[in-house]
Amino acid sequence: QVQLVESGGGLVQPGQSLTLTCAASGSVSSIYAMGWYRQAPGKERELVAATLPTGARNIPVNLRGRFDISRDNARSTVSLQMNSPVLEDTAVYYCRVLTTSGTEYWGQGTQVTVSS
Repeated sequence: QVQLVESGGGLVQPGQSLTLTCAASGSVSSIYAMGWYRQAPGKERELVAATLPTGARNIPVNLRGRFDISRDNARSTVSLQMNSPVLEDTAVYYCRVLTTSGTEYWGQGTQVTVSS
């Protein structure tokens, strides 16, 4: 089992940078991929960014200039950097991991509200 706890969410103004952090515990040695998804009201959950053990990143092209992801294997954490967020970035952000055996784990989510 892998437990995921997200932190760093809250109310931010447009253009104010924000960093979300996901801390993994449990069988952390089994983790392969780590990433972030989000779900806005009335919309489907979508990929924001993901990273492999090598450090390779996968970010959708429409988000690539405004989001970045970093991974700290020693701490078993993954962080999402939100640069200059806009109102449309308001959503619940979820941490997701994929183990080497193909099992998915999800965090409970952290709310990010972008408002002036």
